[in-house]
Amino acid sequence: MASLLRRGFATAAQSNKVTIGLIPADGIGREVIPAARQVLESLPKSEASPRFEFIHLDAGFEHFQKHGVALPDETLARLRGECQGALFGAVSSPSHKVAGYSSPIVALRKHLDLYANVRPVASVAGSGQKQLDMLIIRENTECLYIKQERIETDANGLKVAYADRKISEYASRRAGQMAFNMALMRDKLRANVPASERLWQGKPKVTIVHKSNVLSITDGLWRETVRGVKENNQALYSGVDMDEQLVDSMVYRMFREPEAFDVVVAPNLYGDIISDGAAALVGSLGLVPSANVGDNFVVGEPVHGSAPDIAGQQKANPIAAIRSAGLLLEHMGYSGDAARIYQAVDGVLREGLIKTPDLGGKSTTQEVTDAVCKRL
Repeated sequence: MASLLRRGFATAAQSNKVTIGLIPADGIGREVIPAARQVLESLPKSEASPRFEFIHLDAGFEHFQKHGVALPDETLARLRGECQGALFGAVSSPSHKVAGYSSPIVALRKHLDLYANVRPVASVAGSGQKQLDMLIIRENTECLYIKQERIETDANGLKVAYADRKISEYASRRAGQMAFNMALMRDKLRANVPASERLWQGKPKVTIVHKSNVLSITDGLWRETVRGVKENNQALYSGVDMDEQLVDSMVYRMFREPEAFDVVVAPNLYGDIISDGAAALVGSLGLVPSANVGDNFVVGEPVHGSAPDIAGQQKANPIAAIRSAGLLLEHMGYSGDAARIYQAVDGVLREGLIKTPDLGGKSTTQEVTDAVCKRL
């Protein structure tokens, strides 16, 4: 899995002491976050290596059911005051309205200004999968996820539900800048890889996803703003190609020819759907990591949900959480340690002997975790 260093967050680690908040939250989060911690603690030690300290923090729907709050003030305060980053497990948000409840991960993104969700989806060389090396940048703060909904009654006495959608020039530009900067960074990193081993062979490219043929105002603003990032900075981004995809054709092409995409940038809802769908291209949601990124804080988060049907049974795939820990380290400036984690994971997947049920195996969460640690 290719390295993902982001512009300007941390080009070098400033201190070896790293305090990470651990937020397992619900369901299998309680199994995969300890797995990620074990891998971090198994990294080879050197003078430049981070010295980890971990703080357990509460959040989630189950915490809400017990205490009436999904994201305690103490959790936010300790993240802000004591931690350099965090790992979030999964949340069991109900599909129906529950009075007083709102998703803690959505709230975390808002309170910590984690304005982009960075989701790499890459095949493992030598694994027999279709070749792809795609990075999805999902705007993380707006769109329909502002959660401003209401129900009214029409003239016939029937209910009508409405949801407000917010797209701002400010948020769109930040997401676009990250996408183009990540495209440049990925191109530099690929230059260090032999051409025969690169999964992406062309110039760096950013694909803008929208539906402005229907949503001409909101998606029109998104499209124009993200395009403007390159058009107004030709000197910086002249080496990055730019194209567009309507969201429905994006899904179609992504499954037919995923090798056609490098960096994909999308509004919140589209990005959520595309990135979950892209997980099928590499075998399982249990393999795909993400990082919620702001200018001053990062929260690693596996893409999968809380999977209550297998919680507590040691069937959960820890790879997504382990890779998310790698993303966290990378964005904090420890790219070498992140690369070691990616290589260890890829080695286990390539060997194919130890895998959880979602990949057709019979191994437990702990067995997969131990196999990754052994390769470290």
